Amino acid sequence: MSELLQLEGIIPDEYAGLRLDQALAQVFPDYSRGQITKWIKAGHVLIDQQSLRPRDSVSGGEHIIISAQIEIVDDTWTAEAIQLDIIHEDDDLLIINKPAGMVVHPGAGNQQGTLVNALLHHAPQLETIPRAGIVHRIDKGTTGLLMIAKTLQAHNSLVSQLQARTVQREYQAIAMGVMTAGGTVDEPVGRHPVDRKRMAVTGAGKPAITHYRVEHRYRAHTHIRCKLETGRTHQIRVHMAHIRYPLLGDPVYGGRLRLPKGASESCLEALQNFRRQALHAGLLGFIHPRSEQEVSWQVDMPEDMLHILAVLAEDQKLHG
Repeated sequence: MSELLQLEGIIPDEYAGLRLDQALAQVFPDYSRGQITKWIKAGHVLIDQQSLRPRDSVSGGEHIIISAQIEIVDDTWTAEAIQLDIIHEDDDLLIINKPAGMVVHPGAGNQQGTLVNALLHHAPQLETIPRAGIVHRIDKGTTGLLMIAKTLQAHNSLVSQLQARTVQREYQAIAMGVMTAGGTVDEPVGRHPVDRKRMAVTGAGKPAITHYRVEHRYRAHTHIRCKLETGRTHQIRVHMAHIRYPLLGDPVYGGRLRLPKGASESCLEALQNFRRQALHAGLLGFIHPRSEQEVSWQVDMPEDMLHILAVLAEDQKLHG
């Protein structure tokens, strides 16, 4: 859903010589330069009643009129009293530890019980922020840290940091197969050419870079840490499957379950009953939008993943 945004102003004389997009980003700090550039290119910006290009220089003193549609929270999204695991909250942002099974945004078949529903109850002012302040997402079956902007300024700052690839995001995962070493997967990710519900490594995709390192090797699995440079849908899951180390429990990309030879019944049962991708967003760091200081948070893996690692360690011990 969108609404018409109307902005007016004057370009200060001290901005003379700046590009138009740079100047407008200074005049209207609530909106990112990227968003303003889109408005200029779409013809939603008039400078002294004329449409200019983003790279055109300003002289100072020009009259600005912006008439553009902005996305707001869908009015069918409802607030629900759902408990949140809040790791940090201040006037500008929230850091949430999302549990497995919680969908981030309402959608077909998931209108209630999502993170957005919970956020709108906890902080009703998020109704005025695009996508209820959520600037990145993790999958339903993935656990861990998410950042939510509580103001437009914070939203624009966090989006800009994501686009600049300066946000620290580290995940822990349990991959099937025994890796010999860490490495980097630099392969584009996009919609699967046949199954549009899946993602895939494809030449038509967007650039995607995942760095991974080995934490511990077990008899048929590897505990890894992954750092994202980009944030494509299902990126870690797709990249690990692409190099033939799919994540344990992944219902979409996991393929055939790999079991240690001669494993105990309890070990086999634990692995067979793990029904979500073994992926946890454990570390999140960025520049705070207001203080401009580096901030970061870490959360431990959830109990189900810790249990799997304990089971794998016991299996390794029993089989030398």
